[in-house]
Amino acid sequence: MNKKSLQWELVSWELFYDMARQLAFMIHNDNYQPDVIIAIARGGYTPARILSDYLGVMDMTSFKVKHYQSTRKEAVAVIQHPLAADVSGQKILLVDDVSDTGDTFEVAIDHINACTNPTEVRSAVLHHKTISKYKPDYYTREVKEWHWITYPWAIIEDMTAFIKKMQPVPTSAEQVAQKLRAEYSIEAPTQILSDAFELSDLNKN
Repeated sequence: MNKKSLQWELVSWELFYDMARQLAFMIHNDNYQPDVIIAIARGGYTPARILSDYLGVMDMTSFKVKHYQSTRKEAVAVIQHPLAADVSGQKILLVDDVSDTGDTFEVAIDHINACTNPTEVRSAVLHHKTISKYKPDYYTREVKEWHWITYPWAIIEDMTAFIKKMQPVPTSAEQVAQKLRAEYSIEAPTQILSDAFELSDLNKN
């Protein structure tokens, strides 16, 4: 991703929880009561758990679709770890954090239908980007101008990726903060930047 074109949004834990709550009430008010919630790993884990709490769904399972690793996108979305349970005859809520290109959801739904026989499958995300070729049934934010979104459970991963791309190589977390502010207009928490810098291996021999 190009620093001149990159727009970035950091979602706080508080905002995430509020969005997940809104999502739960959308589903509830639509009278859809899933039997099982399936999280698309890894981004769908945390929103799926909050939805299971609000909707009173005790059964959760998951599978992993590999598409993005931090800010690096794979050419094709593929199933890396298959569905962990047979959900035949059940109503499914398929959950991820964002619908970006739509590739992940298309591959995910094909995978569910290929290996089991659910009664119904509906999908939910926090953010739906309008460039996506797949539109989820439920979402709390519509993103009309594409930008990168970092959720609180992925901030170290994303910040580490940014740090490793920096030239010249920063020698302190303070330099990282200055570069992020100057080049991307990013204001990240001091502790997070310190942790990401320590874990980035840039300061290790």
